Amino acid sequence: MLTKSIVMLLYLAVIVYLGYKGYKQTRDSSDYLLAGRKTAPAVMALSYGASFISTSAIVGFGGLAGVFGMSLLWLTFLNIFVGIFIAFVVFGKRTRAMGQNLNANTFAELLGKRYQSNFIRKFVAGVVLVFMPVYTAAVMIGAAKFIEGSLDIGYNSALLIMAVIVAAYVFWGGMKAVMYSDAFQGVLMFGGMLFLIFWTYKGLGGITSAHLQLSELFNNATVQEQAAGLAKGGFQGWTAMPTTLSVNWWVVLSSIVLGVGIGTLAQPQLAVRFMTVKSTKDLNRAIPVGGVFILMMTGVAFVVGALSNVYFFNTTGKIAVAAAGGTDSIIPLFINNFMPAWFSSLFLVTIVSAAMSTLSAQFHTIGAAVGRDLISESYDSDDKGMLSSKLGMLAGIFLTIALSYFLPKIWDAAIGISTGLFFGLCGAAFIPMYIGALYSKRMNRTTAVTSMLTGFIVSLLWMTFVHSKESVVFKISQLLFNKPFLFNSNIQYVDPILISLTVSSLVAIILTALQKPDDNNQHVEKCFEGIK
Repeated sequence: MLTKSIVMLLYLAVIVYLGYKGYKQTRDSSDYLLAGRKTAPAVMALSYGASFISTSAIVGFGGLAGVFGMSLLWLTFLNIFVGIFIAFVVFGKRTRAMGQNLNANTFAELLGKRYQSNFIRKFVAGVVLVFMPVYTAAVMIGAAKFIEGSLDIGYNSALLIMAVIVAAYVFWGGMKAVMYSDAFQGVLMFGGMLFLIFWTYKGLGGITSAHLQLSELFNNATVQEQAAGLAKGGFQGWTAMPTTLSVNWWVVLSSIVLGVGIGTLAQPQLAVRFMTVKSTKDLNRAIPVGGVFILMMTGVAFVVGALSNVYFFNTTGKIAVAAAGGTDSIIPLFINNFMPAWFSSLFLVTIVSAAMSTLSAQFHTIGAAVGRDLISESYDSDDKGMLSSKLGMLAGIFLTIALSYFLPKIWDAAIGISTGLFFGLCGAAFIPMYIGALYSKRMNRTTAVTSMLTGFIVSLLWMTFVHSKESVVFKISQLLFNKPFLFNSNIQYVDPILISLTVSSLVAIILTALQKPDDNNQHVEKCFEGIK
């Protein structure tokens, strides 16, 4: 316990220093919101990755890998191909250039100015303010659970400690403090995950032995009895995909892989990072760093989560989810029991780093949405605007803490579900409009608004009445129709993003083809100035 406390104090000392450094270098709104648009590519890539990968990936989705196995590695593939390569090359370069052309400082402001729509700007900011705290709470839950077990302090105390620390350096230091701390935390996360995969393979007899044991585990009669419920849903072992079109296949493919993998493209806290670098060349330089970082974070978490079944069965006679008592407890229990004692101190810092880097990005985004987009539209040299952003961030923190108490009581896998919910909602509502903003001079305000509202409404309706994970919790379907969800078939497991994104995309394509572009061609040309 003493070692962990010393390590944590050293870690926090560095964070405080980086926060102070960011504060000293923050002179105006551009510094506070976009780090002066001069961030080094490696720092930007690490900040992007550290903001993207949080406890929801390591603890939450790592735990889901303990249930569903290596099939979650398809999410790693999408995270790298879509979340890094496509995001940086297809979206990032144009986002950076258009952001400069329009002097946009937030994702909502970029879309609002591109389509000359104050409604779009405020709607996007409203979604951030209302729904991002759900995702943020998922991050806090994962970290608090791990801290609770590692430092033997209460869950409530862990929540408050994290919230206060993150709030302090984001409140004063803005984006520069966030980027500096993210880069430092990203390095710590990389080192922690690298040792985790090394020690896991070493402890299970090497790579080949570990994977053979996992492949053969499902053939054990005791394991089959424990996993009977999973098998009924199409589970075929931890090294195989679930049976095609089965319940588990839909959960893994739609809710976990596609819901999170595609939804990455329209995450406001990630998109804004493209506007923090000086040039498109810097974005190109950032791609390898971001790709390797995501591979190490998600790939290791999913492999270790799956392999934990071998360890738990060998030592307790139970599969991972049964031994841990829930998906969100698999990774923390594995670390505390399987890894060397000294590593638990290092991995505690890894988890806290993952949480705080993501939390800082989310709190900063919530504050900017309130101060820049919902309250003050003339933020430059406006002290009141800066103050409103900081107060908006504090409001987001209080809401997040409240949700962090509430969500674990209603969802066993609160971390993974909350993350998928926010990613899917943003993807359905924003992706078609975002693509149109960057690539189509023809797509106009009416089409953008219609597509955005269609995606948002269809997504919420699907969650409320069809997708069982949310509809059971919302209870609206139960109240209106006396059933938890409308369709008692595999359609209840189809993630909302598959339906809502398809519908919103079709709306955007059809209306763009039918409608004339906006008359203000001069504005559109300004948006695309210098963009090839």
